[in-house]
Amino acid sequence: MDPAALNDRLQRALGQAARHLGGPYDAYRPAGPAAPLAPLAPANRFLRLHASFSAGAPGYRKPALPGHPLWCGLFDAAYTQPGDYLVGEIGTLFVAAQPPLSPVLCVLANRTLSFTRPAAPAAAGINAYGGDVPGSARLLCSGWPASVVAAANATSGPARLPTDAPMPRFTVLLPAACAMLRTGDVMQDDLGHGCIVSAAELSATGWRLMVREVVS
Repeated sequence: MDPAALNDRLQRALGQAARHLGGPYDAYRPAGPAAPLAPLAPANRFLRLHASFSAGAPGYRKPALPGHPLWCGLFDAAYTQPGDYLVGEIGTLFVAAQPPLSPVLCVLANRTLSFTRPAAPAAAGINAYGGDVPGSARLLCSGWPASVVAAANATSGPARLPTDAPMPRFTVLLPAACAMLRTGDVMQDDLGHGCIVSAAELSATGWRLMVREVVS
């Protein structure tokens, strides 16, 4: 049998199973760098479908554990593509990968992020001020749901005093379509926390960022 036809039949069967196992989800497809989800971008909603999700691996054999944002999606993926968002009963997820004849990999979002890029110094050579000027930063994207999970490699503050709290570090997963990100970009979440991107990796499943919180 033709692999494309086989995959189409499989997706149709998964969609029928989701009608019995899952609930309705609204599907959104980002069309720009700002606020991909309603109510700010209602035109991005393109479908309502039934979906069910299992934590970590297909088969509903494991519970959802803290710090593990990866879920397997059970729905008709013939209508979706990597980077789409699904909003429903368990929250907001984005499709990270949906290879043919394989489970759909989704990421559960727990924060809403915006990214800016600090401006370069106004003049070459010696400048009056060497830090970032917030008012001159360029907005890259805003209002993107993403997964932000604490990383284990927190570091001590620069003074290394006994009372210094470690500088929090996080692993961030978000769709590739949000913007072209790089080391040094500034991340702001919906709780008002600011972070600096220390590493940016783009792959077929989207962005994986290492960020550290700004504490001064």
